[in-house]
Amino acid sequence: MEKADIPAMARIRSSEWGDPEYWERRISGYLAGEVNPQRALAPRTGYVAVEESAVVAFIAGHLTRRHACEGELEWINVITEWRGRGVASELLRLLAAWFVQQNALRICVDVDPANPTARAFYTKNGAEKLNPHWLAWNNITVVLDPSAR
Repeated sequence: MEKADIPAMARIRSSEWGDPEYWERRISGYLAGEVNPQRALAPRTGYVAVEESAVVAFIAGHLTRRHACEGELEWINVITEWRGRGVASELLRLLAAWFVQQNALRICVDVDPANPTARAFYTKNGAEKLNPHWLAWNNITVVLDPSAR
């Protein structure tokens, strides 16, 4: 991911909520360490999926101490036309590998209880219910080796 990808990421994110200007400020601030989710630590990363020079999906995460986790998946978004093609799973694997490199194995994600599609995606990839809003991987390496589930 490059700084030049942020406007496209903001457009993707704003398709569900808010406007691109809000998300551009939020995403750039997050990646620069100026916008901090609760109990977030400085190391952050993000990845984009690109098709013919257009960003079609992205994921971002950081280290944390929230909910006794070591890392947190902050955002994952895929444009409608690319959903169901495995893009989200591949981005999740990239982020999982980054967390492992950071020695962060217990990873959390905030998921709206009214979003069964997202909840199914995460549980299919090994996350378990932590509380009504949060799911967690006790060991994110299960994302890297689906046969271990």
